Amino acid sequence: MDWTGWIESRGEPAVLAVLGLLVGLGFGFFAQRSRFCLRAAVIEFWHGKFGDKLAVWLLAFATAVVGVQLLVVSGGLDVSTARQLSAQGSLSGALLGGLIFGVGMVMTRGCASRLLVLSANGNLRALLSGLIFAVVAQASLGGVLAPLRETMASWWVVDGGPARSVLALVGAGPWDGLVFAAVWLITALFFAHHSGWSFWKWAGGIGTGLMVALAWAGTYQVMANSFEPVQIQGLTFSGPSAEWLMRVLSEPGEPWTFGLGLMPGVFLGSLVGALVGGDWKLEGFGGSYTMPRYIVGAVLMGFGSMLAGGCAVGAGMTGGAIFAVTAWLTLLGMWVGGGLADRVLDRPQPHLAEPTTVVSATSSTAP
Repeated sequence: MDWTGWIESRGEPAVLAVLGLLVGLGFGFFAQRSRFCLRAAVIEFWHGKFGDKLAVWLLAFATAVVGVQLLVVSGGLDVSTARQLSAQGSLSGALLGGLIFGVGMVMTRGCASRLLVLSANGNLRALLSGLIFAVVAQASLGGVLAPLRETMASWWVVDGGPARSVLALVGAGPWDGLVFAAVWLITALFFAHHSGWSFWKWAGGIGTGLMVALAWAGTYQVMANSFEPVQIQGLTFSGPSAEWLMRVLSEPGEPWTFGLGLMPGVFLGSLVGALVGGDWKLEGFGGSYTMPRYIVGAVLMGFGSMLAGGCAVGAGMTGGAIFAVTAWLTLLGMWVGGGLADRVLDRPQPHLAEPTTVVSATSSTAP
């Protein structure tokens, strides 16, 4: 592919936006068809049910790690300049942000990417939660919540470079990362096989993970072939959500970016997936999940994602695929926070159960 010619004729912003749109289309479609969702996987895990939701997430994550590490060892990708590795990071922000985000995603019944996917399927609860998530993410990035985020992030920082790489800290190299990724993938395939999957579970899980690798590879090619400074980046939804919010509220004229192309791509890809599968249905609020719960959950996710440096896909899968320390800490926080929230908020309480009426044999036969 002639990246240089494409960049010279179209310009870096346009190329990045088109790349984001294409990656988003694939991610949205595959995530919708496979029901990819970290929240569902976390709940299954803490309930001791190793079913298809956990298997889908494991397969997508393992595919992303294998794909990225294959690109690294083959020379097709250099992630040393990625912000998750090169810039100063916050360990306190990663862990606390992950915990807060994990609680929020259980309250809203989906992480940031899942909310966007569900919005395209006609879910108004997800749409409202996604809008609130974007507002709070922007407020946490450069608004009223920014001082609190910066304070919490400053509690435990780590310099960029080897100190932010899991592989460097344990004295391992790219090939060791690929071996680890292969073991992870075999484990995921084992769970997937025992879940009795359909075609779309397999294809969707693998396809979702490949989109993470494709985002890294595509933006790296733009950076490597551009005469202008371009930052290599991967899939994430917290930054682009805030970016789209400001794009809508500000005057037009700002250059397009990878994230600005990604968001509509995911929406359209999910919409196509819903129409193909007959899943599109307009849904509002109802049942035991009230509007205040979704609002609070979206607020927690928006703040937690910016504190952690990304959402479940951005800080988790994207950063995890390049073995960033902060990404793995964020994932740990999300799994713990999600498990605790499910236990406190959604587990049935025995003392609240309705009393059972016992009818004796004598009374049941009485006239």
